[in-house]
Amino acid sequence: MKVLLAIDGSRYSADAVEAMATRPWPANTTIHVLCVAELDQTLSVTRREGKTQGIELETLTKAARELTDLVVNSLGTKGLSVTSVIPIGDPREAIVNEAKSWGADLIIISAYGHSGVKRWQLGSVAESVVKHAPCSVEVVRKASEEME
Repeated sequence: MKVLLAIDGSRYSADAVEAMATRPWPANTTIHVLCVAELDQTLSVTRREGKTQGIELETLTKAARELTDLVVNSLGTKGLSVTSVIPIGDPREAIVNEAKSWGADLIIISAYGHSGVKRWQLGSVAESVVKHAPCSVEVVRKASEEME
């Protein structure tokens, strides 16, 4: 089984990592940890702070690499086969594209639990992935009273 675990460093994505780590997986399961370096975030910081795009992208990529390394090492101690990837771009597209190109059987992603106008303004990565994924998607979400 090939499982794509999409993370972003939030407490919500930590819940997805925990859900992945505490479950029994079939033999020969491979976990592919994905953390997107968001290009739009880079451009907005570049414009606001006058930084060059290349330097900021390098910083975002380094932070994403540190996060994925931490998760890869953590899941690896549980006897799982784990790899990672750091695509650059929009998380909605990057997650779906990686699932397609890698041939994922399942995507695990967290949800922030926004609703109404706030969700419309922010968009929903999880919702977009569910709609466009080439495979099953598990959305890890805590109970509503725990959401912001």
